[in-house]
Amino acid sequence: MTLLKTIIRFLIAGVLWSSTVTAKANFPFPHHTVYKNTISPSLYSQHQLDKYTLNYYRNWKQRYLVHEAGNLYRIATDKENKSRTVSEGQGYGMMLVAYFAGADPDAQKIFNGLFRYVRKHPSGICRDLMAWETPEKKGDADSAFDGDADIAYALLVAHRQWGSDGEINYLKEAKRILTAIKKCTLGRKSHLPLLGDWVDQNGKKYNQYTTRSSDFMISHFRTFYAYDHDPKWLQVVSATQKALQEIQKLPQNSSNLVSDFLYYNIKRKHFFPTERHFLEKEDDSYYYNACRVPWRIGVDYLLNHDAASYEISQKMLYRVWLYADKKPQNIKSGYHLDGSVIGNYPSTAFIAPFGVAAKGNPQMQEFLDLLYDYIKNRYDNYYEDTINLICQLIISNNYWDPAQIKKAR
Repeated sequence: MTLLKTIIRFLIAGVLWSSTVTAKANFPFPHHTVYKNTISPSLYSQHQLDKYTLNYYRNWKQRYLVHEAGNLYRIATDKENKSRTVSEGQGYGMMLVAYFAGADPDAQKIFNGLFRYVRKHPSGICRDLMAWETPEKKGDADSAFDGDADIAYALLVAHRQWGSDGEINYLKEAKRILTAIKKCTLGRKSHLPLLGDWVDQNGKKYNQYTTRSSDFMISHFRTFYAYDHDPKWLQVVSATQKALQEIQKLPQNSSNLVSDFLYYNIKRKHFFPTERHFLEKEDDSYYYNACRVPWRIGVDYLLNHDAASYEISQKMLYRVWLYADKKPQNIKSGYHLDGSVIGNYPSTAFIAPFGVAAKGNPQMQEFLDLLYDYIKNRYDNYYEDTINLICQLIISNNYWDPAQIKKAR
């Protein structure tokens, strides 16, 4: 009996030990990426940019990272009432923690806990995807495309950062989620991201031709192709770029911005904004979803030097630059596509993404300098601060593509 107890204690100790062991980071923060033909804030050294970005990350963790029993972690959507989490936040959190490994000694432990939370809260429809919101509401435990795509991407970053031989096989888990995304949340004919796994491909109102512009994570899709080798990802790249280009070219769109939600009109063979209250609020306008597009499209140019992504992001940047009288703090929180203002106040959720777009344009040096000074120490709430931090990671040259990065010899 004594021998049995000893064996049990040994096994328990082994389990506990394995769950706390962390691998050495292959690309510890700061790890700088050289983006071609781009600029950085000119008033600060690279060391200072790294320091500001790391300090923002540490404050972000204190505000929004929640540790739960069972070594689970989640990202709260409110710094005061921390009861709610969304899959979008888990994806953002997993990406950020993986990129800050090395500077954050607990990064892998937190990353694994964030992912365990994801697995604990699956969608009730496609079980390999995450429920979009927790605590789950009865009849509403389905997925949202952006959260799952960021979670899969973060797992690929983790695979390059720590390898996949430890507690979690990051590469295997990423591929499992990619398979589920293709099966449950990509249009079979449209090649567009669905709003979630709850959408009927051929539904009357919500279908494979109705989509959300902030889900157009073009650089992610290229990375997924590099690991998954399915040409469908390149079809998604083409379809999403076409959608953005067509919205920008509409005669009634004098702003060159894009709407939160859009749809493809099969008869007219063109993309259009949806009606205003299609799913949320200002759905036909540049609002709290589309505000992420300059970051999502801008980073594709930085990483892949894609001409279409450059044109899309720069058209948006140039028009807003004029609207704001060349001052980032004057960028408003939402615009109708005719350029009229929705939210007459500044928000880093709208301002910071234009820093990513500006980084790709050497003529925007003064604007980028002003923008970085505005965002680097500004805090608001979960959504604003998380977008701000991801954009600061990119602006400071510390965002890298797991499919492209090479370990130094």
